[in-house]
Amino acid sequence: MNEGLIPRRYAKALYKVAVDRGDAETLYALMNKLVDAALAETSLASVVANPFVSVSDKCELIKTAAGSGADNATFNDFLKLLAENKRLDMVFAIAREFTALYRREKNIYKVEVVSAAPLSAEDESRLKKIIDTNLQGGSMEYSSSVNPDLIGGFTVTIDNRKLDASVSNELKQLRVNLLK
Repeated sequence: MNEGLIPRRYAKALYKVAVDRGDAETLYALMNKLVDAALAETSLASVVANPFVSVSDKCELIKTAAGSGADNATFNDFLKLLAENKRLDMVFAIAREFTALYRREKNIYKVEVVSAAPLSAEDESRLKKIIDTNLQGGSMEYSSSVNPDLIGGFTVTIDNRKLDASVSNELKQLRVNLLK
């Protein structure tokens, strides 16, 4: 069966249960932490997929990565279901699908700004206002970082769309045009 289809189905079912239980926002925060943990520590997925690691250890590892305590019944029920169906190795893909579904349902855009130098509070505020006017009533999860390799300028990524207003991009475009 399609590897993308299974996580999507689990994510949809989990979202529905979370909404019914009034736990969607909490679960969204846990899934975000889980996705971030998987991105930060790439060996996490291989440990969860390892058949020699016990299911209880895998569940504890996932709970720790998500920052979940034993008091979150929806998350614990979700892990129990994955363990019973031998799908724990898909937990990170399901978490990504869940966060994407939640954002779509709540009209939330993930916005990442990368600049060559730290932005002043005034510039960042102005940039946020410009971005906000283009979200058509949606809200944003804003993050920013600094990458000196851009030489100057910035990039703005909204979900999967990217605006590159960096000097390094301009130089690359100039080089391409000169080579033509």
